[in-house]
Amino acid sequence: MHRPITLFHAPNSRSGAARTLLEELGVPYKLEVVNLKDTRTARYLQINPMGKVPALLHGDALVTEQPAILSYLADLYPQAGLAPALQDPARGPYLRWMAFYGSCFEPAVIDLAMKREPAPPSMSPYGDYDTMLATLTRQLRAGPWLLGERFTAADILWGYALGWTTGFKLVPELPEIVEYIARLNARPAAQRVAAADAELAAAQSTA
Repeated sequence: MHRPITLFHAPNSRSGAARTLLEELGVPYKLEVVNLKDTRTARYLQINPMGKVPALLHGDALVTEQPAILSYLADLYPQAGLAPALQDPARGPYLRWMAFYGSCFEPAVIDLAMKREPAPPSMSPYGDYDTMLATLTRQLRAGPWLLGERFTAADILWGYALGWTTGFKLVPELPEIVEYIARLNARPAAQRVAAADAELAAAQSTA
């Protein structure tokens, strides 16, 4: 029996990556539009107690945390080829970059945004900002995608992440970063989501 997919999504937010992956997969899904001002309401906190988007319902299965959502969807539709299979040698590097986003990248840029010193090396999840960024940019320079010539769901995650963090000046606009973002934004799925989200954002601003 087909289990419906529902994405809880807010325009101009991190959840654009999850919506873009669904568009890349070309599968039917229901969109539950969330206003970022409403993510702390009792109704939405029943979906995600963290009060964050995106969240995904697949039948009765709830998935939160963007790397988990993207990994789940890419594995759910293996025919699309957006995640290396379990026995593929690229599976380990793919999972590395999926995890690196939440475990190293976001903590580092949030500390930077808040002007906080990182925790001591023995306690810091990311070590230090400069090493985190150098590790990422070295991989991007080898490009064109994180796994070389192979485009995966990890690139959707990172293309969006680098888009918003460069926009907020939390990550420098180095050539390898700017070009990587542009490659993702040029994909038809990303363009469809950008256009649709612009309409959603406009509707929310006049509501």
